[in-house]
Amino acid sequence: MVELLTGTGLALSAGLNAYIPMLTLGMLATFTDLVTLPPSWQWLEQPWVLAILGVLFLVEIVADKIPAVDHLNDIVQTIVRPTSGGLVFVAGSGAQTPAITDPAAFFTSPGALPVILGVGLALLAHLVKATARPVVNLSTAGTGAPVMSVVEDITSTTLSILAILVPIFVIVFIVALVAVGVGAARQRRRHRRRLLVPSGRRSP
Repeated sequence: MVELLTGTGLALSAGLNAYIPMLTLGMLATFTDLVTLPPSWQWLEQPWVLAILGVLFLVEIVADKIPAVDHLNDIVQTIVRPTSGGLVFVAGSGAQTPAITDPAAFFTSPGALPVILGVGLALLAHLVKATARPVVNLSTAGTGAPVMSVVEDITSTTLSILAILVPIFVIVFIVALVAVGVGAARQRRRHRRRLLVPSGRRSP
């Protein structure tokens, strides 16, 4: 159960920002004793990998804070974020962390199920983000995009750390994610209705 929560938290974090959970895993494994990655995922500790991830992270956080550009970025990230989610779910759930004492019990099962779970969870978080962002942009004339992006970056970073150190808090995030998704979908439907009502009145 703990392994699932760790992998789930990292995958959901990747749905908000593809590079934050990978950087978090790699840096904690490199500079601390809090994380020991499985042998097949120790490439995340390589300096050149961390450098590339750092550059991609900087590009992502800049693009995501510019209205209109953030929408294009979300389109591109529809592939990148789920891919990252699949990777960090497998790497995180199989790593030795302060909250996981027997990772082998979860990680030794063969097959692609962990990757599929990670991809699906990251895609879910990405879709909620991509649905909520246009609502914020429309209601604030684009001024809310940078603020929303900063909140998402902080959330992704916090969730990545909590998923490793205190996985039980991932459940709280899942509940909040569902609430935000439902709220954004309702707000979007209301906005569409407001746009349709004037045109309906003009029609004979």
